[in-house]
Amino acid sequence: MTQSPWQHSRSAGIADDIDFEIKGQELQFVEIELDPGESAVAEAGAFVWKDAAIGMTTVFGDGSGDTGGGFMGKLLGAGKRLVTGESLFTTVFTHNGQGKARVAFAAPTPGAILPIKLDELGGTLICQKDAFLAAAKGVSIGIQFQRRVMTGLFGGEGFIMQKLEGDGWVFVQMGGTVVERTLAAGEELHVDTGCLAAYTPSVTFDLVTAGGVRSVLFGGEGLFFARLTGPGKVWIQSLPFSRLAGRMLAAAGPRGQNRGEGSVLGGLGDLIGGND
Repeated sequence: MTQSPWQHSRSAGIADDIDFEIKGQELQFVEIELDPGESAVAEAGAFVWKDAAIGMTTVFGDGSGDTGGGFMGKLLGAGKRLVTGESLFTTVFTHNGQGKARVAFAAPTPGAILPIKLDELGGTLICQKDAFLAAAKGVSIGIQFQRRVMTGLFGGEGFIMQKLEGDGWVFVQMGGTVVERTLAAGEELHVDTGCLAAYTPSVTFDLVTAGGVRSVLFGGEGLFFARLTGPGKVWIQSLPFSRLAGRMLAAAGPRGQNRGEGSVLGGLGDLIGGND
């Protein structure tokens, strides 16, 4: 495979390294190439196709392996997934034959699949609740609570986000086009709360007001922006699924599309905008 941000070939001597290739533009899928005995874990419903030599097993929790807690440990891990709105189960795909074999997983919405090597980020990535798509087996899928009440209430993703931990490859799905920003120490970035896709734990996440009363009432951008303070990395998505779903619901409604999606004017905004 040609080396690029969307492709990777394993490095010699690294046993848990996996080969992969991300294909497509707006509707992407990832092909993971496994050696005998290697495994990949994926979110329920992400599977597209596999070679016959790859076996499929549904497991309780995130498939990262028994951490020593026995049944209660697995139950706790599955409970964390349930809290983030995911299924109690994941699917593990293991190459049981000889030579190379491939398995493919697809994102459920238009956007990008981002490959991230967790050990290059210090072992942890915090992302939106439905971001996880697939990973090399061994990656743990946990939860990240927002400690500030206001951030949890108005931060777009609520009090709980996903926390991915490990040292291998993980594939996260993000809406629209994805931009990666590296923030220096003390550097601030203001982002629409729904467009914040992921960030490293060293980044501080809180909120800043979107402006004066006029901006809040008529600007259509909500009450707050996400304020991200470095050092660390931030990933921004141009089309969060909630925004896409809102536009589709508005367009399907009896009065057509609501152009003032974020305005508090509601029906009055429809009259002013000529939507009726």
